[in-house]
Amino acid sequence: MPLHLSPAGGYRRLDSWALATIAQLATYRFCRRFLTRELDPTGRQYDQMTQAARSGKVNIVEGSARAATSKETEMKLTDVARASLAELHSDYEDWLLRHGQVPWRKDSAEAQAVYNTRLDKPEYGDDYVHDSCVHLLEQQKKFARWLDSDDSIVVANALLLILSRVINMLIRQLEAQGNTFAETGGFREQLAAVRTEVQAAKEDVPLCPECGKEEEP
Repeated sequence: MPLHLSPAGGYRRLDSWALATIAQLATYRFCRRFLTRELDPTGRQYDQMTQAARSGKVNIVEGSARAATSKETEMKLTDVARASLAELHSDYEDWLLRHGQVPWRKDSAEAQAVYNTRLDKPEYGDDYVHDSCVHLLEQQKKFARWLDSDDSIVVANALLLILSRVINMLIRQLEAQGNTFAETGGFREQLAAVRTEVQAAKEDVPLCPECGKEEEP
């Protein structure tokens, strides 16, 4: 029975990775621009928000990298990414409330514009890293009218919507990963099946009546 490794490392083609990275970069900028010493005297909120943004992105990457040898780990890391971005989503909600504001209504023109901004399909050549970063910056420009705003309320609202999109994508990824695991098992299950098959084959090999060792085929 041949051992089949699942594809791994394909995160650069995921819209969830692209949007999570856009949210990470925008969060770094948001914190530098708007988290003044008066609002964040100890720098703790800066650290929490930037770390949550980073965790969301890097756990998508690590989960994808671990897909080949552990579907369970891939699912756990995908869920960590989802939870980290949910935490960041809550931080932006809190920002609006601290300023006496509420998130845009889902059916508002601005909310619909952000939520319905589609990403382009990646087209990569031989230089995968370079091309994927070019793609990423091009997708980031699609949200510039909101993320480059001098009004923190506009930026926070846009990031709430971007994060909602990523979280929904990760939920769907988790469902797909769970279905794949249920159908094919993970790496350990495949190894156990291979060992069982090899052992069964050995048991069918006749032994030499003189020395007790397996006879040569």
